[in-house]
Amino acid sequence: MTPNEPKSTEPTDRPSNAELRDLCVRLAEGAAELVASRRAALTEGGRAIASQSKSSEVDPVTEVDKAAERHIVERLAALRPGDGVLGEEGANRASATGVEWIVDPIDGTVNFLYGLPSYAVSVAAAVDGRLVAGAVHNAATGESYSAAAGLGATVRRGGTTSAIGASRAAEVSRALVATGFSYDAGWRRRQADMLSAVLPEVRDIRRMGSAALDLCAVAEGRVDAYYEHGTHPWDWAAGAVIASEAGAAVHHPGLRDEEAPGAVVTAAAPGIAADLAGLLDAAGALNPLG
Repeated sequence: MTPNEPKSTEPTDRPSNAELRDLCVRLAEGAAELVASRRAALTEGGRAIASQSKSSEVDPVTEVDKAAERHIVERLAALRPGDGVLGEEGANRASATGVEWIVDPIDGTVNFLYGLPSYAVSVAAAVDGRLVAGAVHNAATGESYSAAAGLGATVRRGGTTSAIGASRAAEVSRALVATGFSYDAGWRRRQADMLSAVLPEVRDIRRMGSAALDLCAVAEGRVDAYYEHGTHPWDWAAGAVIASEAGAAVHHPGLRDEEAPGAVVTAAAPGIAADLAGLLDAAGALNPLG
C-alpha cells in the first residue's frame, strides 16, 4: 500500500460461517439453560404456569424472555462488540462489522407456559444482510439444531451429532404439513379459511407452536413442509438456515420484513415444493394477510 492509498474499510477479522455457527450454538445453549432453570423456578409442584400469560412488561414469562435475550446480548457485547443485534425483546443495535445476530429468546412461548416440550432459543447470524448460520436449541428436550451456509445441517440429540436432510416426499397429497396461527383474531379467521382449502389436499396438518422448531422438523424430515403467516425474522431466521442447508426449499420475506405485513414463510421438501406452492396459491395462502 502506498502512503496515499486509502485504507480498506473491510473488516479484517470477519469470522467464517462455521465460526458463526459455532457461536450461534454456544449462545443458544447458554440461554436455553437459563430458560429451563427459570421455568423450573416458576413451576409449583410440576403444575403448568399458563395463568401467568405474557401480558405485561413485568409478568414472569416476559421476565424470562428478557433475561434470556439479555444473556445473549451481553455475551455478544463481550465477544463481538461491533456486531449488530436484532432481538424479539427489543435488542436493536446497528452493525459496524457487517455481521448481525437475530435472536428469539423463547420461540414457542405458549408451549413454555403450558409445559409442552416444544420451545426453543433461536440464534442466527447474517453477513451483509445474508443469513449464513443458525442454531435452534429446544430448551425442554435439549435437542440442538445448527447449520452454516455451504456446510450442511446437523442435530445433536442424546450426545450424538448427526447430519440431517429434508424428506424425500414426492407427492403433496401424502405430505405432512406443519403450520401456525397468528395471535390476531382477524388474521386467524383468514388462516382458518386457507387451512380448510389446504387440509383436504395433504396427508395431515401439525400445529406444534414454534416456528423455529417447525423449520427444524422440515430440515430433519419429521414433517414434509411448513407454512405460516405473520412471523418475524427472529422466529424463522435460524430455522430457515437449517432447513435450507438440509435441502429444503425455503421462502421468507427478508430480515427487514420486505413484503407486506403478514407475509408467509414456507419450507418444503424439494420433491413437493412446486406443488405445495401451487396448492398454497390456490388457497390464497401465498398472499400477505396485511
